[in-house]
Amino acid sequence: MSQPPSPARRSVLRGALAASAAVTVPTALGVAPAFARSGRPASSWGVQAGDVTAHSGLIWARSDRPARMIVETAATESFRDPRRWHGPLIGPGTDLTGTTRLHGLPAGEQIHYRVLLADPDDPRRTGEPVTGTFRTTPAGRRRGVRFLWSGDLAGQGWGINPDLGGYRIYDAMARLDPDFFLCSGDSIYADGPISATAALPDGSVWRNVTTEEKSKVAETLAEYRGNFRYNLLDDNLRRFNAQVPSIVQWDDHEVRNNWYPGEVIADSVTAYREKHLDVLAARARRAFSEYFPISTLPPGDPNGRVYRVMRHGPLLDVFVLDMRTYRDANSPGTQATDPVGILGAEQLAWLKRELARSRAVWKVIAADMPLGLVVPDTTEGRPNFEAVAQGDPGRPLGRELQIAELLRYVKHRRITGTVWLTADVHHTSAQHYQPSRAAFTDFEPFWEFVSGPLNAGAFPASALDGTFGPERVFVKAPTASNVSPAEGYQFFGEVDIDGGSGELTVRLREQDGAVLFTQVLQPGRVGQ
Repeated sequence: MSQPPSPARRSVLRGALAASAAVTVPTALGVAPAFARSGRPASSWGVQAGDVTAHSGLIWARSDRPARMIVETAATESFRDPRRWHGPLIGPGTDLTGTTRLHGLPAGEQIHYRVLLADPDDPRRTGEPVTGTFRTTPAGRRRGVRFLWSGDLAGQGWGINPDLGGYRIYDAMARLDPDFFLCSGDSIYADGPISATAALPDGSVWRNVTTEEKSKVAETLAEYRGNFRYNLLDDNLRRFNAQVPSIVQWDDHEVRNNWYPGEVIADSVTAYREKHLDVLAARARRAFSEYFPISTLPPGDPNGRVYRVMRHGPLLDVFVLDMRTYRDANSPGTQATDPVGILGAEQLAWLKRELARSRAVWKVIAADMPLGLVVPDTTEGRPNFEAVAQGDPGRPLGRELQIAELLRYVKHRRITGTVWLTADVHHTSAQHYQPSRAAFTDFEPFWEFVSGPLNAGAFPASALDGTFGPERVFVKAPTASNVSPAEGYQFFGEVDIDGGSGELTVRLREQDGAVLFTQVLQPGRVGQ
């Protein structure tokens, strides 16, 4: 990739969570210079940028008390001649979080920003600024694109371990200086309590940072919010958030394992007093919208949604799916008709329409669940399936019918450069789908790449379903279940698009950044 790492961007890591001595905060607020007073608002949760485009972006922060959010942007770290953005009044209605939309930004430029929190009644009473940076999407293709993806954070009881340095994988990802990070779901484990210690197979002890909200399964809005705050206790994650903007989607563990709309938890599951998943999902969705800057999901908006397309110049469109909110019930997946499927009819129509409209060289389909990997749903003893595949290698049935319709559409509309990225299954792998190996043949070949977890239990490789003809070209997974991050098997993926040739290179990486597998794809092919 022709784009070198930005020295200015790297330096944000050193100062993202500290006050900038060069900043005169009251001047930034447009009042006479004065020292910040005691009792001023403070943010110890860092900052985040999200859903960045060529000319816009969202900036997130959280205060420790009601405050007015102010954002300043500049072309350099010195913040000479800053541009000021007056954001929302942050209060308990959003758990003291706030998001400010920036617009009219220059394309393809490094943007430095700082967040200031001011007392609503006295703008002279301000907190120390917290700084961050991001690159806007370029108007042309010369610079190329680099982004990372992964998912699954703080799962299976493996939380922030200070003995291991916390979520160290984020530092490895930051060193690659990506344009953005695609979080492929399971950004929290609301159904996974975290204890102070856990025994490891070698007799040693895993230690966790703990909080009250993580001591039980999340049911209340406050408990869901506490799950998102838990991850922000990690220094590595906060530094990463200050350097790398995000594109975030959700899956099941933001609510509860393997959930689907309309589900009712069995009375025998005593961990949950609230049994209706629709109630839990509404609370989780509210907290999710408060703790991530998502352009299509403002807090409290009943019409908000997770699925969206993020355009990154002429080289890349990212189609962010929501394979959780609109699905039908998990089942054996043997029905011959399935109009709802895993996406719902409306989202499927949107995806087909946006894929056909896209003029980007590459069209990354960000799926929160895999296509041909069998993911059973044994929750409460049910012999059902959680994702698309159901283990029958024959003709499409159940949710496979909807994916078959989509793949057929891509072929017959001659849509080029589609690549599927996902997480969910807690190992890393690369699958190539080929009609000559498949029971359903009316599609063009394509690739699916799997990464994760970021910090969660690792699991053996999933079985493949032959309906769409997948061949596992690479896999790294443990042979035992729920292997702790202390033993490795933590992964993230990298996508690098060359601005000259248009080639797309996928690298599957380990926790320390070591490359495990590389695949180079050529542009201009239907499917891929």
